[in-house]
Amino acid sequence: MRLPQARLDQVLDRFREIEARMGAAKDGQEIVRLGKEHAELKPVVDAVTALQRVRDEAPELEAMAGGDDPEMAAMARDELEALKDRLPHLEREVALLLAPKDKDENASAILEVRAGTGGDEAALFAGDLFRMYQRYAAERGWRVEIDSVSEGDAGGYKEIIAAVTGDGVFGRLKFESGVHRVQRVPATEAQGRIHTSAATVAVLPEPEEVEIDIKAEDIRIDTYRSSGAGGQHVNKTDSAVRITHLPSGIVVTSSEKSQHQNRARAMKALKVKLYDQQREALDNARSDARKSQVGSGDRSERIRTYNFPQGRVTDHRINLTLYNLPKVMEGEALDDVIDPLIAEDQAARLSALEDEFG
Repeated sequence: MRLPQARLDQVLDRFREIEARMGAAKDGQEIVRLGKEHAELKPVVDAVTALQRVRDEAPELEAMAGGDDPEMAAMARDELEALKDRLPHLEREVALLLAPKDKDENASAILEVRAGTGGDEAALFAGDLFRMYQRYAAERGWRVEIDSVSEGDAGGYKEIIAAVTGDGVFGRLKFESGVHRVQRVPATEAQGRIHTSAATVAVLPEPEEVEIDIKAEDIRIDTYRSSGAGGQHVNKTDSAVRITHLPSGIVVTSSEKSQHQNRARAMKALKVKLYDQQREALDNARSDARKSQVGSGDRSERIRTYNFPQGRVTDHRINLTLYNLPKVMEGEALDDVIDPLIAEDQAARLSALEDEFG
């Protein structure tokens, strides 16, 4: 891909402008905003600078390769050959950095896991999935805080919602949204027959600043007594909070011990849901672009099957099959699934950039 020089110059000019404004800025918020853009542009500028250097060297080496000194000409030809080998890799690196990105790529996320078809076994599988994400988060140094939970009768979860906080959470977990299917022999199955059940996963971006205006008359706030595990852990007061957004019908809950904390967390969760609704509407308006992406974001789409008898994990979107199911479920090999999904998405974005540049 031959990236236009004008596009590269545009990046360098913007970076120089930001550096100049950072030196003159006095407003705290502007300094933070400029600092964030500077940090985002720095790797792009470094890659563009490396590409420029290689491009500038090529004419000099070509001139030397055609010179009168045989020894110098031979050395120049070798260097030119090596340079031509490097050039496509540098072009691709810069193209990936310039390709359209999800603006919420680096955001934290709300993770929702719900039991689907399959009764008790579906709830147990939902529990297994949530533990998989917990372990994966721990591996990457992310923090997981449970917002609300409804336990299954035989264990696991009918529903569990948690905030996953860290750098790049949404960018790595966004392709997990959809229906996850499991095939295994349930612990309650006396005959040893394999059952198929499912759980749904939703991953919503949680940007640092969600600018959503919620009118007081558009919400109804209810308090109720949250269910517990029994004994001393049962919540004796009506501290759990349920907020209903009347125009959209969205309902969010938080069921920790403090009602004040629950109200704040539920409002935050509502803003995230409304923000996600806006994102989905924008995606629908870009339906043609969505066809080239790994997933449509449709949470009713079956995306993955976990086959325990065969130790197999299959991601249906990219026809990927792995035989390391135990390690995937432990979270330690989840990147073996996520990395190819990200690579596929990058390829689609590069293709869109090629179309743009002809």
